[in-house]
Amino acid sequence: MWPWGHLAVGYLCYSLWCRYEKRQASALGAVAVAFGSQFPDLIDKPLAWTLAVLPTGRSLTHSAITAGLLLTLLWVGARRYDRRLPLGAFAIGYLSHLAMDSVKPLMQGEFGGMSFLLWPFTPLPTYDTQPGFLAHFANFDPTPFVLLQFALAGVAFLAWLDDGAPGWDEVRNLWPTRNQDHVGER
Repeated sequence: MWPWGHLAVGYLCYSLWCRYEKRQASALGAVAVAFGSQFPDLIDKPLAWTLAVLPTGRSLTHSAITAGLLLTLLWVGARRYDRRLPLGAFAIGYLSHLAMDSVKPLMQGEFGGMSFLLWPFTPLPTYDTQPGFLAHFANFDPTPFVLLQFALAGVAFLAWLDDGAPGWDEVRNLWPTRNQDHVGER
């Protein structure tokens, strides 16, 4: 799955969670779910493709075993410092990433394609694409699955707007407006 697909699914799950819990989606939650939705690829792909430390771009942090250990450690820390909401959003993004990377092999009945979920206890699947960021973008093919990810990104954008665009005010306030530029110049 492409980054925008992971982000879309992660945010939609976060938005639904907030609605279920009757909470307002927050800027911190939106950032946490966005980071969580990209986290496995941010770790595994550079370590595999650039540094050759990991065997593939879906290994260490794509493993449900690593996810379980990491989220448990983070949960213990979050309870200690009372930061459960951002952790919940991060966990939603992270776990939705693993689930979405499993959808295609699951739907094709290629269960071996999901063996990364139990790495290092199961052998990793082999991939047709050469490892590397440029190789993956060079092989970009607008299949129905990729087009679905664009559609999901649109739906997630609408959900984000409906949630009050959490984080937008914080981003907008990073840059001074014209009126703020001239305050105090008199």
